[in-house]
This record gives sequence, C-alpha cells and structure tokens, in this order.
Amino acid sequence: MNLQEIKQTLKERMPEIREKFGVKNLYIFGSYVRGEQTPESDIDILVEFEKGKKTFDNYMDLKFYLEDLLGKKVDLVIKESVKPKLKKYIYEEAVSV
Repeated sequence: MNLQEIKQTLKERMPEIREKFGVKNLYIFGSYVRGEQTPESDIDILVEFEKGKKTFDNYMDLKFYLEDLLGKKVDLVIKESVKPKLKKYIYEEAVSV
C-alpha cells in the first residue's frame, strides 16, 4: 500500500470513522509521506478527536480499526499529545485525509 492508496482508503471511510469514533481529522505523516517506507514500516497517523471523544477505549478501538482496515500496524498519535520538540516536524509533513 502506498500513500495514495492509504489516503483513498481512509477518505472513503471518513464518514464512518467520524461517526463511530468522534474523529475530527486524520493526517498521515512519517515514512509513507516521505516515500521512505519499507515492508516493516508502520503507518503513522495523527488524529484529532471531537471534544469529549478522546478516551483510552476510543483511542484503542480506532487504532485496531485502522490496523484492520489498512492491513498494517498503525502508530496512532493524538494531535494534542505531540511533544513540543516534534510538533514542527510532524505538522510540516502531515498530509490531511
């Protein structure tokens, strides 16, 4: 799966993802955006939840859902939890779904 396929798959499922998990936005970042992925690479996804939807259970359910959907391990990062040192790098390369 390449970046365009990941984006297309997520875009097609966004209405369901928004409804089921209270997701405001999803962004892809990391090796897939840079074109540096290997067969062992996970997919880095930044998530922004709607107010009141950022719970541990919801986070884990979304992570497992995305892994099943994409057929790869997903590193799911909550937007508000990004360390200040990393924000610049992640936000600069993040691609909106």
